[in-house]
Amino acid sequence: MKVSIIGGGGLVGSSTAYALQCGGVVSSICLIDANADKAQGEALDLLHGASLVADQRIYAGDMSEVATSNIIVITAGLRRKPDESRLDLINRNVDLFVGILDQMKSAGVKENSYVIVVSNPVDVLTYLAVKRLGLAWQRVIGLGTVLDTTRFRSNLAKKLQAPSTQVNALILGEHGDSMVPIWSSATISGLPIDQWPGFDVTVGNEIFAATKGAGAQVIKLKGGAGFAVGLSIREVVHAIALDSRRVLPVSTLVNGPYGIRDVCLSVPTEVGCGGTRKQIELALTPKERLGLQNSARVLRETLEQVESRLTGGPTKATATPASPMAIGRAIPRSAWTAGKK
Repeated sequence: MKVSIIGGGGLVGSSTAYALQCGGVVSSICLIDANADKAQGEALDLLHGASLVADQRIYAGDMSEVATSNIIVITAGLRRKPDESRLDLINRNVDLFVGILDQMKSAGVKENSYVIVVSNPVDVLTYLAVKRLGLAWQRVIGLGTVLDTTRFRSNLAKKLQAPSTQVNALILGEHGDSMVPIWSSATISGLPIDQWPGFDVTVGNEIFAATKGAGAQVIKLKGGAGFAVGLSIREVVHAIALDSRRVLPVSTLVNGPYGIRDVCLSVPTEVGCGGTRKQIELALTPKERLGLQNSARVLRETLEQVESRLTGGPTKATATPASPMAIGRAIPRSAWTAGKK
């Protein structure tokens, strides 16, 4: 299976390539970037370690590579500022992203390929990708709150001195300010989290606040997230490649579950061959359900503003392949730079 990473020369893209190399599942990894030398350098560095990991083909290429790609990961985007919310990126990132989508279509995206959107604001851009690419909606998946969820679990494990891999807790909704912690289903080693020594409401609120602000903190300290987001992307890629049918909080087009319609956001989703196999309506508390619906409302309002600006009026994504729409000007590849999480 061939994976192409658009923005592969940046921090997120190169970290994704490294995570996929260490995973040893996919057969080819292609790095695509406006800075061709940076992509070539990252590919060369990865290739130098290939004999210690797996028999994979790793190289740099251009946009024409998407025509022969099974999975296309989009990490390219404008940089997020430390004090900027993910939704504030919308006015600066949409035109760039739409230009990339247009270039992908011109190169020839296969009908049976998958697109994984990582660029921020990921839920809004995933919706635009569903509408613009003409692929079945199940094959367009945003990273959503997979990264937030792993941050949440890791923070819980550290605070409560529990094994990280035995913490199961979800963040759903928007990958941003309106994200929702799902405490009602959280467990550690199979035990309800509220029964774990040291956990109480105050600790829970503290951990959620740390999770919510994690992206800005990492940007402030080192310029942007790389390792954790790369591993999060690998989870999605491997679920598709291996048809493992893992339930992940990815962002997909939601039309029905939780009373939500016509928006992309994260709900528990079975991911495998074909992409989105099933969206699971997990039983939530009234507070959690209202939080998720509020998250959808925030995103829908933003989408309406975006669509009004780009098309002169709101439109809707559909569950069937969409016809091409001119919703933005093409952006030259020289404008790409790595997005930050």
